[in-house]
Amino acid sequence: MTNQNIFKIVKSRRVTEKTRMLEQLHNNTSNRCVSKCSLPKYVFVVDKKATKHQIAKAIEEIYSEKKVKVKSVNTITMKQKKRRVRGRLGFRPGFKKAIITFEAGDMIDDEV
Repeated sequence: MTNQNIFKIVKSRRVTEKTRMLEQLHNNTSNRCVSKCSLPKYVFVVDKKATKHQIAKAIEEIYSEKKVKVKSVNTITMKQKKRRVRGRLGFRPGFKKAIITFEAGDMIDDEV
């Protein structure tokens, strides 16, 4: 894959409160159920037509300097939502997001 194709597949990283909680699950030891989540997970916005295999290869190529290994990819297609602006009906665009699970010990962020 070329760099242009990689960044067409993986558009951006999705950073929200919920995704930050998901990223920090591997550090949590207070709850027995949560402590079983020992693998780090990150969320990305991806192309709607991209497959899980393409997404995994693209993530490994983008973060090749960190030498991360993708263990699994889960995808969710978010539907467009209705929205009113100045009395007119419109739609917020839909998108596809991928939850990437890395191997134990692999990180793409430096812990603070």
